Amino acid sequence: MNKIKITILTVAISLAAFGQGNTTKQETVKYEGLAKTPPMGWNSWNTFETQIDEKLVKETADYMVTSGMKDAGFSYIVLDDGWMAKERDGNGDLVADPIKFPSGMKALVDYVHAKGLKFGLYNCAGIKTCAGYPGTRGYEYQDARFYASLDIDFLKYDWCNTEGITAKEAYTTMSNALKSAKKPILFNMCEWGDNQPWTFGKAIANSWRISGDIYPCYDCEFSHGSWSSWGFFKIAEMRKDIRQYSGPDHWNDFDMLEVGNGMTYQEDKSHFALWCLLSSPLIAGNDLRKMTPQTKEILTNKELIAINQDVLGIQGFKYSETDGLAIWVKPLQNGDWAVSFFNKSTSEKEINFDWSKNPITDTVFNLNTSFETTNYAIRDLWNKKDLKTTKTVFKAKVSAHDVVTLRLTKIK
Repeated sequence: MNKIKITILTVAISLAAFGQGNTTKQETVKYEGLAKTPPMGWNSWNTFETQIDEKLVKETADYMVTSGMKDAGFSYIVLDDGWMAKERDGNGDLVADPIKFPSGMKALVDYVHAKGLKFGLYNCAGIKTCAGYPGTRGYEYQDARFYASLDIDFLKYDWCNTEGITAKEAYTTMSNALKSAKKPILFNMCEWGDNQPWTFGKAIANSWRISGDIYPCYDCEFSHGSWSSWGFFKIAEMRKDIRQYSGPDHWNDFDMLEVGNGMTYQEDKSHFALWCLLSSPLIAGNDLRKMTPQTKEILTNKELIAINQDVLGIQGFKYSETDGLAIWVKPLQNGDWAVSFFNKSTSEKEINFDWSKNPITDTVFNLNTSFETTNYAIRDLWNKKDLKTTKTVFKAKVSAHDVVTLRLTKIK
């Protein structure tokens, strides 16, 4: 055997030996059962960005209880970006900003828990968070143990400053780190949809963001230069075709609510109704302490919330759209349906809907109903009023950007 053959054989043997150890893949695990229905709560970012402190959190927790939001199902208080100091401590641990949170984060978590609520924090898969605070890259297991020591219940995990890493692996690592810390923490991936987190998220997370940031408008795009924020209807239309990936404990997250943040009353109603139909997490993003009676009325509408929290857990879909009148529907347990008529135009519309000529078919989840053979009682969820049955043509007027939401209950 000549020297060339010996060299080739040696390299081949070396490569084979090296490859023998490269056979173990990272398992994907998460804490199961933490979000059997879409999570409900409040997040600080939409209104306050990084201008957050201990007083704000305590007052928000207090008001979530006294306003009736807790009774309506809202349970999480989530601090977004900006809660931590600009540097980790000497041991590499995250530190709550001592000026914003002079009593320390654990005391604040305990305060929220004492109100019968749950507590969440934010971080990022990158080197830095979106606002420039310490990110988690390289500290996943250390940070998971830190969160467990604080006894938090929710982690929102963003995707800024992540050059050189892949989304699936980064989020899997953090999910595994949370599981290893042995404290059940709901894991919300905030990946913006760029890497299609719905295709890999079910085994890793309890919910995942499906788009860039929301903006308080009906159907606009707000440019930030290199990226855009989106009106709520723009987001819904953008991701209306991924509903097969959503369900109990693995939700498509259409972003935090902008109810109470400057849109009209009619637009706020439409926003809330659409998020309920989409089975999106209901995370309020307004200043609860300054809610108007109308904002409170929307956010605590238990009949709308019941649509969102329906245990069947099927995301709704667009049934039709004609001349600015869009109809979205959602299958519910026991054969019920939610139906919403959205007036996307800028002038009043008249609804004249003949149920008998409009059977509903859900081709993704193989559900259907024929109003010719099945009769349903109709409940107007905004006016909280029982109407006639589906044997009668439904007629109503709906103002610009307003919505009519009905619950159809099968008459046996």
